[in-house]
Amino acid sequence: MTVSRGHISHGFLRRLLADERGTSVMEFGLMITVFMTLLLGLFDLGQMAYANAILKGAVQDAARSSSLETSNTAAADMEVAAAVRAVAIDAVVRSSRVSYFDFEDVDRPESWNDEDGDGMCNDGEAYTDENRNGQWDEDIGKTGNGGAGDVVIYTVKIEYDPLFPNPFIPGGTSKRELSASSVKKNQPFADQAKYGSDAGVCGA
Repeated sequence: MTVSRGHISHGFLRRLLADERGTSVMEFGLMITVFMTLLLGLFDLGQMAYANAILKGAVQDAARSSSLETSNTAAADMEVAAAVRAVAIDAVVRSSRVSYFDFEDVDRPESWNDEDGDGMCNDGEAYTDENRNGQWDEDIGKTGNGGAGDVVIYTVKIEYDPLFPNPFIPGGTSKRELSASSVKKNQPFADQAKYGSDAGVCGA
């Protein structure tokens, strides 16, 4: 019995359309990508939230201990780094301190005669070198932990590789960055140093 090629092709096509073998594998392949994206994202957010909570708590403790007369800022920084690295292994930890005479001085520029009204000290305008560093500053704050009675802004920034990198989304494997700050007033363990009063002139 001779069967035409057209009849064979039609029957083959019908059987092919009815054959569902391999469907589960394809569905699993599609589902697993979505599932892993959500799962890794959830783990990554969990690590980030935990690291952020640990960082903020450690920064608060370090800022408090640094406000004492017996403070050891280097040791405080090391304690923050140790606490963070318990959650974010090999994290790069950078800390900074800026001190001010009082809270109202935070982010305040040094006093100057703004003759041209442009908000900058320039063109020979006179200023008062309040922080004694020999130049006019937009922020009067001094780097460091300050002295007795000073207000200190302590900031710590960390950068770490995610414990659960997610290759399925853009930036999913890049480093994570977190930061925390705390403002404390040093104890009055001595007379507080006043701001300087030396005059200076801003260049053109």
